[in-house]
Amino acid sequence: MTQKPRKMIVVGGGTSGWMTAIYLNKLFNHARQNLNITVIESPDIGVVGVGEATVHNVRFFMAAMGLDEQEVMRETNATFKTGILFRNWMKPDDGKIHEYFHPFEQQQTGRVLDISTNWFVSGRAGKGRYDEAVCLSTELMMKGHAPKGVNSPPYSGVVPYGYHIDAILFARYLRRKAVEAGVVHIEDTVTDVIVKDRNISQILSGNNSYSADIFIDCTGFRGLLIDKLRQDNWIGFEDALPCNKAVAIQREMPEDEVARPYTTSTAMPYGWIWQIDLTNRQGTGYVYDGNRLSPEQAEEDLRSFLGLESHILKCTHLDMKIGCREEFWIGNCIAIGLSAGFIEPLESTGLHLISTGAGLLTTHLQGGKITRDVRDSYNRLMGGFFQDLKQFIVMHYCLSDRDDTDFWRAAPGTVKHCPWLEKQLDVWKHKICEFQDLAGSYSTTFSDENYRYILYGMRHFPDLEMQIDSGESARVFSEVRMMAENAILSTMTHMEALDRINS
Repeated sequence: MTQKPRKMIVVGGGTSGWMTAIYLNKLFNHARQNLNITVIESPDIGVVGVGEATVHNVRFFMAAMGLDEQEVMRETNATFKTGILFRNWMKPDDGKIHEYFHPFEQQQTGRVLDISTNWFVSGRAGKGRYDEAVCLSTELMMKGHAPKGVNSPPYSGVVPYGYHIDAILFARYLRRKAVEAGVVHIEDTVTDVIVKDRNISQILSGNNSYSADIFIDCTGFRGLLIDKLRQDNWIGFEDALPCNKAVAIQREMPEDEVARPYTTSTAMPYGWIWQIDLTNRQGTGYVYDGNRLSPEQAEEDLRSFLGLESHILKCTHLDMKIGCREEFWIGNCIAIGLSAGFIEPLESTGLHLISTGAGLLTTHLQGGKITRDVRDSYNRLMGGFFQDLKQFIVMHYCLSDRDDTDFWRAAPGTVKHCPWLEKQLDVWKHKICEFQDLAGSYSTTFSDENYRYILYGMRHFPDLEMQIDSGESARVFSEVRMMAENAILSTMTHMEALDRINS
């Protein structure tokens, strides 16, 4: 006998609701209808729509959904992102502002020795930046080149890349594609949630009630559904990550600037400022510690940073709930997106955590019965992802030597809230960070390669003593330099690539 399709309701639109809906619809219903999916989206409640940068594996989500890369970019005013340029995260060196680049790219190989060890024992540390020596992306970033050549296939480039996108336009695009694929869209505002035996039996609006087998909570920080099932269900991260507010400003692109193929993160007295270039404007924001800086002063500081000539399009103040659920899946309800948790956007992981939550849910829903063990598995894995990401972000702060404000003087102490990281940082004073150090972790995005870019960009160098063949070492780094120069020759400038997409 053919089993009747299960019914799922996603409450809340935005990027989390529509990414989840289109993902589950694609995976469960590509051959036959296994899941009837409805998204209930309130016309009265706006989406946050501020985060506009992604990590590189969002490409894989888009490709798996069968989305046309150029169409996505055109409809979301998107640009390419090859990484993040960090500025001012440590004291100036000989009067020069501190900078390093964190790309998505793996380090190049180093023949007998890995290239990281080679960089240190050959005496190159302190004479130049680590990222400049070991990858191609820095050269592309500095020359303003896209990661693609004229004939690069969709979702492929000379180096891995992500995007800068208009989050609101992206949600609208996904909504259209999801509805075309069979997802039901209802505009309504959920006002109440009826719970029975630790499961949601129905949700109510002003005039309607809705029932389903599975409910997905994509209602943002409100957690409208998941909070009805358990109140004491939040693990706060603010002791380790005190930046809990942001002021975001959208402005016209300055006339003397072109869209950059990378995100910029500039450290400020009480947090940091992002700059993200789209094809039609620039998104900026000051992420800050709300216990040390007022919203008014934060906005004033951001406007001062941007300059008086800035043509402001929009200014928004945000309260950020830093942490995650202890249980993401309770009964028949799963929280995804901001309702599941949030870690400050320093490494642009918001969309990644949505696609990770939806992908993990897909595998956990494939069985005929949802058991407590299945839910426990999902909760354990999602919790691990958030905890691993927390410690990776903490590492950016705790390695800083800035002492100009109480915020930065307190930053080294944040590592106390990440015991594994604290111990490992001591180990990494005496050895290279390597894959085995992180093996068995929950990380789905940041590996030992990423850790090295941050560690060595923040001058956390190991004390290594080895004698090596200096000629062999010189050849290794000469080859990387030649590969970087060839990458420039084989790629378009960022503006050339965007013109081809939008022409």
